[in-house]
Amino acid sequence: MTAEVRAGAPARPRLAVFKFASCDGCQLTLLDCEDELLAIAEAMEIRHFLEASSAVQPGPYDLSLVEGSITTPGDAERIRRVRQESRRLVTIGACATAGGVQALRNFADVEEFTRTVYATPEYIDTLAASTPVSAHVPVDFELRGCPIDRGRLLEVITAFLHGRRPDVPGHSVCFECKRRGTPCVVVARGVPCLGPVTHAGCGALCPAYGRGCYGCFGPSRSVNLPGYIPVLRRDGMDDRDVERFLRTYNAAAFEDPAVRESRP
Repeated sequence: MTAEVRAGAPARPRLAVFKFASCDGCQLTLLDCEDELLAIAEAMEIRHFLEASSAVQPGPYDLSLVEGSITTPGDAERIRRVRQESRRLVTIGACATAGGVQALRNFADVEEFTRTVYATPEYIDTLAASTPVSAHVPVDFELRGCPIDRGRLLEVITAFLHGRRPDVPGHSVCFECKRRGTPCVVVARGVPCLGPVTHAGCGALCPAYGRGCYGCFGPSRSVNLPGYIPVLRRDGMDDRDVERFLRTYNAAAFEDPAVRESRP
């Protein structure tokens, strides 16, 4: 029992951060919070965060942040253990919420990829598909992005610390363009853009520089991709271009039935 508990003070909530198949960028977003991270460390007991420290303390954990997709049988087994040890589990980033860039393997023969990449593919133990964490265990909240937004991450942690639902809007990138006063690149320049069907969170960074949105934050809650694909074709994209445009950071996220029916 710690001195804090002996003194009668309430125990701090326990925070854990876990990594699966990913680039670590979303965990680095947490480390980049700097001064805010110090406040989090004061309010919560960080018991498992290998990106920051090799010191690991066992669960249970009040809040677990999980980065990365599930790509191996070992991942599938480990995420179940993480879920059992976690009172609340929040997935962070495109890999954890949608399978990530590695979900491009879902549209091809993973065994062929394995034979091409590895000299001894018989030693590689992998799943046929890269899937989000929610395909394996219940998830309390999904924070999208590639990488996630620092401000929204702090909002999620603060919300769960105070027992409320995170205030993360589900509107599209188009709202952010209007707030910035950025002219629509589709209308003004005829540039293909996924902003109308992409979850906000980046501040409309690419359109602000005259580039179309690449869909880093995945589909918005009000997505109407079947209605938007004809606009992409109107701007000069053929069927193959449209397919490649959608299959990037959140390839698997666009694979719901409505989206699939809209595809060529």
